[in-house]
Amino acid sequence: MANHELNSGNPRVDIEYRRKKSKEEMRYQIVSFTMMLFLTFIAFGMVAAKGFSHWFTVPIILLLAVVQVIFQLYYFMHMNQKGHEAPSLFLFTGLGVGLTAILTFMTIVWW
Repeated sequence: MANHELNSGNPRVDIEYRRKKSKEEMRYQIVSFTMMLFLTFIAFGMVAAKGFSHWFTVPIILLLAVVQVIFQLYYFMHMNQKGHEAPSLFLFTGLGVGLTAILTFMTIVWW
């Protein structure tokens, strides 16, 4: 049994524990989704305001995008839970290879 350590032998306790964990997980999902909407509204507001310099707006939007990717990975793709070490390894290895390739090609083009 994969979930043997979660089974206390008392079905009522197990159901209450799962309900508590599900409620906690749903709260994290809602808070994360709300934060991502807020960050999106900030990005749209900066572009719509047109009072900000292009050199200020683009890095801030990229920073907000990175924060949203982190929210996506850890809360919506459940990377914060146990048992997701192998997918995390592959995901971050791919990210490292991709960023290295981008850096390599940018260096080749600019020099």
